[in-house]
Amino acid sequence: MARNAIEGDRHGDFDALPVERQETIMRASIEGFGRHDYKGASTEEIARRAGMSKGLLFFYFRNKSSLYVRTLDYLMERAVDWVVDDEFRAIDDFFDLLEYAGAQKLALMGRWPWVFEFSLRAFYADHRDIRETVAKWMTRQVDILYDQFMANVDFTRFRDGVDPREVLDMLIMMGDGYLHQHLSSREPIDVAAFQAAYHQWCAIMRHWAYKPEYLDGRGGDRKHTS
Repeated sequence: MARNAIEGDRHGDFDALPVERQETIMRASIEGFGRHDYKGASTEEIARRAGMSKGLLFFYFRNKSSLYVRTLDYLMERAVDWVVDDEFRAIDDFFDLLEYAGAQKLALMGRWPWVFEFSLRAFYADHRDIRETVAKWMTRQVDILYDQFMANVDFTRFRDGVDPREVLDMLIMMGDGYLHQHLSSREPIDVAAFQAAYHQWCAIMRHWAYKPEYLDGRGGDRKHTS
């Protein structure tokens, strides 16, 4: 996948570093920005956790915002590597694909501490240094998800007049509303509970969006014909 970070934002060639070194730096960055919001995160602490000086960190990243965006790119690359496997490529059902990807991402969070916290803070990033850049980044990722990862989906299952892209956007908005409600009330976000809620939303949306012949009449589950 092509990266979205601006090449001119970097002095040294981060991508020329050994893979293990890249991962060490990115893990440190994810933890730093996951523990704190963008403003509160310390690049000195990130550098220390990465086993390098702050000056060397900024040799590869001109400033804090370029480090942040590159971390987003790197995390997306790793998520794609983890999610898009042979089983993913074999799925031709829109909702099954989304749910499989969600389960794989949940597993990734178990392997990479602070991924959820970092992703959540990035989704609601409002600092002036990164607000516009991250918003555009998020929009691009949805476009990539839809255009590239759903190439094998059988869209003929959708009822006439139902736009699958709009269904995806509605599911994203449901997730946004769920997270916003919990954040506003300062309630802790249980990732497993969020995943269960997402499963329910997919079932509801499937029942609304699919033609009757692809439903079993019991809440929107797909009719199994094999």
